[in-house]
Amino acid sequence: MSDTRKQAERRGRWAETFAFLYLVAKGYRPVARRLKTPVGELDLVMRRGEILAVVEVKARPSLDLAAEAISPRQWQRLMRAVEWLTAGRPALARLAIRFDAVLVSGVSIRHVKDAWRP
Repeated sequence: MSDTRKQAERRGRWAETFAFLYLVAKGYRPVARRLKTPVGELDLVMRRGEILAVVEVKARPSLDLAAEAISPRQWQRLMRAVEWLTAGRPALARLAIRFDAVLVSGVSIRHVKDAWRP
């Protein structure tokens, strides 16, 4: 793995940890972190009340660039991964599913609730 790729991987892991701690502080409970499924990886799956928040985390030099980094194709992949996650898990399947984004730039963070709807 190149140094650039290693650095991007470290930045991504740091952003995911930052986002995780931020959401926990806002009252979300963790369901899964960095969950690899046969159809894609879910960065964070968090629960708050009757909402299952599927969270895509993006770290970029600016919050606007982070927002632009999430493609429609990526949201579709996340939707398939959530379908896989909830299949056979009635406790999760009965919750309202919401697709959120957490955008990170340095120590700035923005939680975008309901960032995408299927």
